[in-house]
Amino acid sequence: MNDSLNIGSAAKASGVSAKMIRHYESIGLLPAAQRSNGNYRLYGQQDVHNLRFIHRARSLGFPLETIRELLALWRNRQRSSSQVKKLALTHVAGLEAKITEMQEMAASLKHLAHNCHGDDRPDCPILDGLASGSGAGKANCH
Repeated sequence: MNDSLNIGSAAKASGVSAKMIRHYESIGLLPAAQRSNGNYRLYGQQDVHNLRFIHRARSLGFPLETIRELLALWRNRQRSSSQVKKLALTHVAGLEAKITEMQEMAASLKHLAHNCHGDDRPDCPILDGLASGSGAGKANCH
């Protein structure tokens, strides 16, 4: 490999840390790197493209197993785009469910905080709500 990159250069070129590159190799998401005579990892341009793909997919929140599927589809020029779309829309549905859950959590915390005077008194609906397990909190500061 004449245009080989060491792991630091591959990390810089792809935006993926050297630690994560080694991890992706260890779980088979990235093919094992070629090795130099001194046993250093060597990466080519295709490896950098794969790492950028993984990095972008991770930034969109795709789980590693889905990224594995997406990489296989990306490499398979005979694939149908419907397979890729299905994976993307499944991920979108999961993200939307998480967003809804987080909005509910934020509303519960706002409710608890709204009912707390935030003064020097020890009674606190936030702590009471957490202790009771009630979502919106039933305790009010008096």
